[in-house]
Amino acid sequence: MEYAAALLNAKTSDPVDFANFHWQSPSVRAMKSFLISQMTLSKSTKATIIPFLAVGLLALPACKPPAPAESKPQAEATPAADPAAQAVVEKLKEAGVDASVSTDAAAPAPADNKPIELPEVVATVNGQNITKQQLQDLFNAALQASGAKIGDLNSQQQLGGYTQLLQDLIMDKLVAEAASTEKVSDADVDAELAKIKGQFPDDKAFQEQIAQAGMTPDKLKENIRTGLQQSRWMKSQVKTPEITDDQAKTFYESNIKEFEQPETVKASHILFMVDPDAPADVVKQKEEAATKAAERASAGEDFTKLAKELSEEPGASESGGDLGFFPKDRMVPEFADAAFAQKVGDISKPVKTQFGWHVIKVTDKKAAGTVPFDQVKEQVVSYLKSNNQREAVQTVLNKLKESAKIETFLPAAS
Repeated sequence: MEYAAALLNAKTSDPVDFANFHWQSPSVRAMKSFLISQMTLSKSTKATIIPFLAVGLLALPACKPPAPAESKPQAEATPAADPAAQAVVEKLKEAGVDASVSTDAAAPAPADNKPIELPEVVATVNGQNITKQQLQDLFNAALQASGAKIGDLNSQQQLGGYTQLLQDLIMDKLVAEAASTEKVSDADVDAELAKIKGQFPDDKAFQEQIAQAGMTPDKLKENIRTGLQQSRWMKSQVKTPEITDDQAKTFYESNIKEFEQPETVKASHILFMVDPDAPADVVKQKEEAATKAAERASAGEDFTKLAKELSEEPGASESGGDLGFFPKDRMVPEFADAAFAQKVGDISKPVKTQFGWHVIKVTDKKAAGTVPFDQVKEQVVSYLKSNNQREAVQTVLNKLKESAKIETFLPAAS
């Protein structure tokens, strides 16, 4: 259902805003990743900043339903990945760097976690060098953004990160070269810079984060200008036809199972949190508080107001305890069993889960079934268009690489 969920959550407007689409300039990406990691941002704020950081079209999911998972026996005597190192790898993925390594039993275990030695020139692109320092700076920025240290990664994981980042640098150089003739005015750069500054509480906070990221204002402006050039060049290269209603309907019918939805319930709750190690008297006090809340709600008090007043769930003062629609398997069993057994409008007695005591109000229910095409038509069209644009961008990038002379000099995996 992840595929359908992604589809149903797709924006119905133009899936790629080329006006704000920037090719993934590694230096900008690393700097922005660090800035974002230092800030507590709302979803809307992140949506403003992240397009300058992310790969844009290439991050869009492929338009293909996920293949069913195959049942494969686990290989015997396969060594488990080191949990600490694996956690670092996951952090790096969040920062945009895939440092994954094979868990093949035949792969030799690294002797230690010392930094690997890089040659002074790690690659050449059409005769232009990419230096060890450029790659190392980008790698260090990714580590800083993730909160990891190079000593947390073994040599294979380091090489995996270097390899991906080097590919980013190579592609960035190719796209920058192709886009170098695009005109970008100082006013355009200043406008983009203002958008970034606007995400910070004041200029001092912005300057502090810039400094921590090892970035100067002039360097940031240079990166913004390059990003705008690449964005405009890519826009001029990517041409995709409109998606017709027939194409959308064909896709829908071919993937009809992906639009099947289980029974869902919409509910709100008031949570009285209980620590797992809380003594019995505290557990009892919380239960009594939940009982009183349930009685007030059953007597007619507004449930949303009660949740904002009483609930100890983080964010309840804003959400009023609203959980939206959810299938039964998304919640812990005790909560799900109670919610799905209730009728719309019912107020539950206190329900105990691992989180504490809940008072639940069911506000709506949807029976299991298939979402009609008319309800998802716009999302399907948007999804297909996004996929076409993603593929078109990849085609442009592939052509750039095919016509370029590229040599890489990273050390071989040990």
